[in-house]
Amino acid sequence: MEGVVSKPMSPGRPESESGLVVAVMGAECTGKSTLAGQLAAALQGRGIAAVVVPEVLRAFSDRLGRTPLAGEQRAIAELQTQQIAQAAARHPVVIADTTALMTAVYSEQVFGDGGLYAQAERAHRLCALTLVAAPDLPWQSDGHQRDGPAVRLAVDRLLRRALDRSAIAYTTVSGTGAARLQAAWTVVRCAMAALPTDPVGHDLQLGPCAPDTPTAQ
Repeated sequence: MEGVVSKPMSPGRPESESGLVVAVMGAECTGKSTLAGQLAAALQGRGIAAVVVPEVLRAFSDRLGRTPLAGEQRAIAELQTQQIAQAAARHPVVIADTTALMTAVYSEQVFGDGGLYAQAERAHRLCALTLVAAPDLPWQSDGHQRDGPAVRLAVDRLLRRALDRSAIAYTTVSGTGAARLQAAWTVVRCAMAALPTDPVGHDLQLGPCAPDTPTAQ
């Protein structure tokens, strides 16, 4: 399918009785936050109480007007994991706007520190699905967090290497506008269509995996 490139993926609920967690990963300026919000809106429009867990690192940078120091990275990663787990305990579907694994990637890229990977990779296994936003959107600077197209590509390579090293299956989502959303939505919808009713009583069965176009918000 155009817009989607998959690594082998076996979508399914993690062992714990928590909500289905969909991780939206990717380097800076790849539309992660937009895509996460659109996916949640598409699910909500079908009566499923989906929620987005925002990127903690982005909130940190927006609040302080700077990127984190090396010593602040671990706390950011741990808070990201904590917020995802809390949301998954209360909602049938959680769209995670990155996980601690992205913080670990940035720690390696910016500080040459790979010390966050082991914990972040374990935490990422809470996610039943992982989407990686391709670095194919036009570059836009935000003034304090984004470092340029070359760094975006380097971060993308580090992320994929970490996922491959940990044998974490993922799907790459590419394209622009409605096509990007449709590609991501198809992956999420098809995965959910194979799931039984979830433990907290919400029916996640969306019917056959057939074309279904979400509405961009």
